[in-house]
Amino acid sequence: MISKNFNRSEFACKCGCGFSTVDVELLEVLELVRAAFNSPVSINSACRCESWNRHVGGGLKSKHLQGIAADIVVKGVEPKVVYTLLNDMNQNKFGIGSYKTFTHIDVRPNRARW
Repeated sequence: MISKNFNRSEFACKCGCGFSTVDVELLEVLELVRAAFNSPVSINSACRCESWNRHVGGGLKSKHLQGIAADIVVKGVEPKVVYTLLNDMNQNKFGIGSYKTFTHIDVRPNRARW
């Protein structure tokens, strides 16, 4: 375990290459989300090597390549609700995206929303 609720393997690239960098700030944000909803947070995708990022259709400048992003699902909570919480908590920074089945969060220093 690298924090109260997460272990390093949850952040590893899905191709099995071993890339599993965990950004401390991202981990802190995910713990806040877990506490706010009092519900488990599943990580669909976090670290990605260049090959896996291409395989899944990720962008050339994807924050997943830097190990500072995660696509998450909070058990029992709609992605738009998770998006709203993250946006409210981080008005002037981070990349936050709402998708049909998950929410994207990255800890870039500037604000990006989609």
